Amino acid sequence: MNPSAEFVEHGMSQENLKRVSRTTVLKLAYQSLGVVYGDLSISPLYVYKTTFSGKLSLQENDEEIFGVLSFIFWTITLIALFKYIFIVMLADDNGEGGTFALYSLLCRHAGLSILPNQQDAEKNLPSYLTEESAETWQSSALKSFFKKHPRFRKGLFIFVLLGTCMAIGDGVLTPAISVLSAVSGIKLKIAELHENYVIITSCIILVGLFSLQHHGTHRVAFMFAPVVISWLLCLAGIGVYNIFRWNSHVYRALSPIYMLKFLRSTRVEGWLSLGGVVLSITGVEAMFANLGHFSPLSIKMAFTFLVYPSLVLAYMGEAAYLSKHHEDIQRSFYKAIPEAVFWPVFIVATFAAVVGSQAVISATFSIISQCCALNCFPHVRIIHTSSKIYGQIYIPEVNWLLMCLSLAVTIGLRDTNMMGHAYGLAVTTIMFVTTCLMALVMIIVWKQKIISAVSFLLLFGSLELLYIPACMFKVPEGAWIALVMSCVFMAVMYVWHYGTMKKHQFDVENKVSMNRIVSLGPSLGMVRVPGIGLVYSNLVTGIPAVFGHFVTNLPAFHQVLVFVCIKSVQVPYVSEKEQLLIGRVGPKECGMYRCILRYGYKDLQQENYNFENRLVSRLVQFVETEEESASKARADFCLEFENLNTETFDFSVHSIEGDSVKSAHDIQAMTSGIRHVESFVLKDESLHILRAKESGVTYVLGHSYAKAKKSSSIFKKFAIDAVYAFLSKNCREPNILMNVPPTSLLEVGMVYYV
Repeated sequence: MNPSAEFVEHGMSQENLKRVSRTTVLKLAYQSLGVVYGDLSISPLYVYKTTFSGKLSLQENDEEIFGVLSFIFWTITLIALFKYIFIVMLADDNGEGGTFALYSLLCRHAGLSILPNQQDAEKNLPSYLTEESAETWQSSALKSFFKKHPRFRKGLFIFVLLGTCMAIGDGVLTPAISVLSAVSGIKLKIAELHENYVIITSCIILVGLFSLQHHGTHRVAFMFAPVVISWLLCLAGIGVYNIFRWNSHVYRALSPIYMLKFLRSTRVEGWLSLGGVVLSITGVEAMFANLGHFSPLSIKMAFTFLVYPSLVLAYMGEAAYLSKHHEDIQRSFYKAIPEAVFWPVFIVATFAAVVGSQAVISATFSIISQCCALNCFPHVRIIHTSSKIYGQIYIPEVNWLLMCLSLAVTIGLRDTNMMGHAYGLAVTTIMFVTTCLMALVMIIVWKQKIISAVSFLLLFGSLELLYIPACMFKVPEGAWIALVMSCVFMAVMYVWHYGTMKKHQFDVENKVSMNRIVSLGPSLGMVRVPGIGLVYSNLVTGIPAVFGHFVTNLPAFHQVLVFVCIKSVQVPYVSEKEQLLIGRVGPKECGMYRCILRYGYKDLQQENYNFENRLVSRLVQFVETEEESASKARADFCLEFENLNTETFDFSVHSIEGDSVKSAHDIQAMTSGIRHVESFVLKDESLHILRAKESGVTYVLGHSYAKAKKSSSIFKKFAIDAVYAFLSKNCREPNILMNVPPTSLLEVGMVYYV
């Protein structure tokens, strides 16, 4: 298998990365600059501006400027470089990153899975297998704690949803603040330009950005990578110029002593201003979430050798300029640009702002895809945009939703400082969720000592907790936007997950008894018509209630009956050969089978997927394998019986030789006859399935309607009868997701009460 085919099948996993050439890694590193680091590299446009937007003022001794620079440097170094690049990147889930990837690792190793229909067979999947290492008392204690306390498992799930919803909100805020910050620079040269023209120009750019998304990450990356490289080189060059031009001693601010001096002199106001400092690491979570689009090595190379030094030089240069121009604090970035190169840098900055939004947009697509697979988000259309790199996707509904929300934020707030406060709260919350999950991964998955996890949590968690309250105090000044969006997204995701789980519970409690089915005989008490009937269900065992409801109203069904269950497993990808599990339901004469179609949370159900032919092929293969195994077992038994009787007859050959020979020949003929009959039966059942396929395939889908019980609370009635019903009605239908031909579709309506 060539590397590109492996990427399509497995994604950029660690195992596949070993076979990737250096050229491919460099190519991916180049692409990652256009997708992953646009958001992080555009931060210098608004970090200092937002940090000093409050009551914090600049003094003549420059302690405030140097203190902020020290905070920025150590925040980037500790969180972006040490935490994410050196530690968090190691916790990928078969090459996939993000909040749900960490949660998936914990689910597999500690049994925290929220998905129904879990089977022991899933543990045999190559991507599910966990490294066998000695269990520590810390990991055992944590596992037993979560098993004994389901409420904490549920709490952890809600905690993960919180971080996920903040990440989705990040996908709304990033395009708005990045583009508006870049376009606002034009007012320095055209002072009489009205603010409305700046807003209109920003909105036009945003519409163009989201309109490009359908081309896919692969094409967008090649278009955007040169822009980011040019932007980073501009930042580094201007930073070096400002350092030597205005204050060559600015490097002293890299000492952490200046952070202490800053907090001591500014006290509460200085602490509150740290909500702006955290904007310097916006995009680090997108860097981890986009891991599946590229590879850990390529992302690390791009950050370490280009992004990190360029950003440090940019912030040092701007601080050097501010040390001599206190009055320009709200427009320091563009003021620090040398006059001769202002317009070229302005143009590059505008393009870079567009690119900066690409990282979180791509990350949002990945997050929504994972949420759909884990029953935490309504079904949407997911398009795979690359034939080589698996995981590069486009979701039309989400794309246009993000565009509308970004336009609303841009037009409604019209202020980058207010956007920055909301942005900072979203970013710090996501990072803190990742830190807590990483501490659990270190104990449960990596089997590290608790002192290592606690040290990690104290070092990075304490730094993030320093920022979160500072951002929370900015709620009246714009941070409420992040809270409102995350609460809305979280309510939608939780209600959808709750309704889906209740539906599964209803199916389990109302499935048809197998004894009842068997008692009806081979025909199942119905008229069996030619063809194959596929009954879709959420169950991996038993007969679904939708089938019983169907035959009660229409007592006829197809000769070949297959119960199909599409389920997600707690791994990113399931290879094609591992996706289908085939089994028999009931006696052979009933002609009933079960097919379990397994997907990882990063797998895509392609709309042009030839499921029918593949299913029939696996059914025939299953039947032949089953019959061959049974035939071999019976033949071996008959052969042993033949040898046993031959020896017996040889013992008495002198007395009745003729009878003994005759009996031996009879046994041999019987064995040959059994083989002949079994071969005939084998071919007959296979031909029976193939002929049924020629007669046509019918899809039977259950269309369930959830209703809250009369005794339910008003809140539950609103959640189920209004929110969940609305989502179910407006999400993408299962038959569209599975590309079911309308002429072959039968829908069975059912109502269940929760």
